[in-house]
Amino acid sequence: MWKYPLEENFSEDILTSLSKYSKIAGVIFVILGIIGILWPVVMTLATVTFVSWILLLAGLMAGWFTYLSDREDYIGWLKSIILIGVSLFMIFYPMSGVGTVGLLLAIYFFMDAFASFSIGMNMRPHGGSLWWIINAVFSILLGVLFTLGWPMTSMYLIGLFVGFSLFFDGVSLLITGSIFKKLSK
Repeated sequence: MWKYPLEENFSEDILTSLSKYSKIAGVIFVILGIIGILWPVVMTLATVTFVSWILLLAGLMAGWFTYLSDREDYIGWLKSIILIGVSLFMIFYPMSGVGTVGLLLAIYFFMDAFASFSIGMNMRPHGGSLWWIINAVFSILLGVLFTLGWPMTSMYLIGLFVGFSLFFDGVSLLITGSIFKKLSK
């Protein structure tokens, strides 16, 4: 796991800087989150566009790496061609990309439900299993939400979920910034 940064002895300058930038990022995330919650279709299209460009960059980098390392590696070329092809398809036909990302999220939620349920069952003798089982139930519900009206539900659910995630990430960053500010004194 990640090491909790407050265990380190940071100088007052570093803590002040962390506080400032946590709060700036927090405000930006909260604003983006509110935009995603109020206009989920806009956030969905922004998310799909972002994912598309990342796939395009990954395809170009895979092709470049294949060119530099082994020009006869047909699997490396195939991977880069598939990544570039999928990304261009999603860039030029974003509605199909929305459906694809929605389906991937549904699969993720079902897999997360299975994993959470398994963890919950393994933790039963030790306590805390209830939270994992509750997480599994909510993950199943989210997966069902995506699949019931797929692909049309993807149009607003992706943006809504990304909006909520950004909003709560922003709130967490604002709270963390306040903690850093208190520690710097």
